[in-house]
Amino acid sequence: MFESLQAAQADAILGLIAEYRNDPRDNKIDLGVGVYRTAQGDTPVLDVVKRAEQMLVDQQMSKSYIGTAGAADFNSAMQALVFGDAGPTDRLATIQTPGGSGSLRVAAGMILRASPDASVWVSEPTWANHVPLLGGAGVTLKPYPYYDTENHVIKIDEMLAALRMAPAGDIVLLHACCHNPSGLDLSVDDWQAVADVVVERELVPFIDMAYQGFVENLDSDAYAVRLMAERVPEMMVATSCSKNFGLYRDRVGTLSLLAADTAARDIVSSQVNNLVRSIYSVPPDHGAAVVSLILHDEGLRGAWVTELAQMRERLIDMRVLLAEALAEKAPEHNFSHLARATGMFCFLGVTVEQIARLKKDFGVYMVNSSRINVAGITPDNVNYLADSIVATLRNE
Repeated sequence: MFESLQAAQADAILGLIAEYRNDPRDNKIDLGVGVYRTAQGDTPVLDVVKRAEQMLVDQQMSKSYIGTAGAADFNSAMQALVFGDAGPTDRLATIQTPGGSGSLRVAAGMILRASPDASVWVSEPTWANHVPLLGGAGVTLKPYPYYDTENHVIKIDEMLAALRMAPAGDIVLLHACCHNPSGLDLSVDDWQAVADVVVERELVPFIDMAYQGFVENLDSDAYAVRLMAERVPEMMVATSCSKNFGLYRDRVGTLSLLAADTAARDIVSSQVNNLVRSIYSVPPDHGAAVVSLILHDEGLRGAWVTELAQMRERLIDMRVLLAEALAEKAPEHNFSHLARATGMFCFLGVTVEQIARLKKDFGVYMVNSSRINVAGITPDNVNYLADSIVATLRNE
């Protein structure tokens, strides 16, 4: 059987990680891997997570299955976090999933069950794994303009024009905040305009929110979700707890499905649970149980909000540090978009050849799109990084 197979193409990020690990230089910088890191280069377990985990060890009495939808207390807490306390709970079905990726894959299955001829419109560019997760499941994908690579702005007029051409019933995949990979988010006015088009064209919004809390705060970052929930009869929302709770390897996420009414919600709930049973049967428990403890305990929740703010502020500070260093060292180039972007990622805006030179001559690692993870920047390496970029741009 297996003799018919050929080796799959290596993942670019995994290859970059291996190259970086094997680089003997002490001053090397990793801007590729997509995890939060401290100024010391660590991806820590949050203190509040450790406290909740200890509580879980002390209190949990069983490791029995939790059911296809996951834990009800986790789902209700996450639903409130995403949609707010005034969310349309009577029309929402929320399930626990194995991370944001698991949520997207289940959503793809639901699209194929409910509307197999519909297309999903995705931003150009979008998170690299959106395409294999959705397209690999059999969903038809179409691009809409989003990022202007030369001027480092959002192509909002072109985006709206493209969505106005989408047939009724098509799905629009939107990044709630911290757009990955560009780091540039729609403004409040932009979101209002997008919502107008979605309503006018009878499109279904599908919002991916993997970074809630990384821009301003938990409520502001959910603006797009709550706006759409007020205006549309149906929508889907995928969330992840990898970044804002630091639970990368525990695979914690949700999929929320908004239906037109309570009866439709019950049908959707039955279908999504049936689908989950055919894919992974039940989601993993540990990380979601930790999140549930944190969200339901006032003291733990306050501690989490504080730690989340510390992560957010570090990312903002590193963006500003690099933008200021480049403005001082290379005033002929405009890197102001680095400070305007949000979250962990943005495009540096250099060529593939310059990326190769940054890696070869300076030990600065990033993917070929020039997407960088600003968590790899520290006060100690920012000047070396800026000098390396400037030298590469000037071909010194």
